[in-house]
Amino acid sequence: MGCTAADVVTALRAAAAVVQEHRDELVRLDQAIGDADHGENMKRGFTALLSRLDAEPPDTPGKVLKLVATTLISTVGGAAGPLYGTAFLRASAAVGDAAELDCDLVARALQGALEGVVARGKAVVGDKTMVDALTPAVTAAASAQGSVAAALSAAADAADEGASSTVPMVARKGRASYLGERSAGHLDPGARSTALLLRAFADAAAKA
Repeated sequence: MGCTAADVVTALRAAAAVVQEHRDELVRLDQAIGDADHGENMKRGFTALLSRLDAEPPDTPGKVLKLVATTLISTVGGAAGPLYGTAFLRASAAVGDAAELDCDLVARALQGALEGVVARGKAVVGDKTMVDALTPAVTAAASAQGSVAAALSAAADAADEGASSTVPMVARKGRASYLGERSAGHLDPGARSTALLLRAFADAAAKA
């Protein structure tokens, strides 16, 4: 069975709850190597998203993803707003007007998201950014067989590993790069939030 617009909205509500739950963790992570606003910025963006979804939920998965993009771009400060906004915008374009998402379309959406983040932030794997979580997630989703839940579960597992891999890295992009060698030993907050979102999406898909 495919993933409808209503299913995507349900997954986003779950993601908003996860962002709320992990707000303080993301603040602490960003405090160590950034400007300590990632958790609050993400919470603000997803709180605004819930209001917009309540007001008028879109009728296709692509339109839902586009609403996420415009909301996050307009409400999330720092680097995360443009990066996540571009990710969801490219994901929306990748799925087009499809009434439902299947495993292949989910993989294409994630690929589009990654391409958007790379285009916007110019980061590559190893730079200690969200790209380190999203890149393996894309590969895992593309290799998954069967259901949307299977694709997202594989992506979430890979994103968790990718995020963890940022701990020993020296940052080469963003505010963390100003710390040089001192950025090593810390989990990248953007990679962590990417992994959290994908896990929330995977858990929601498994319950659908």
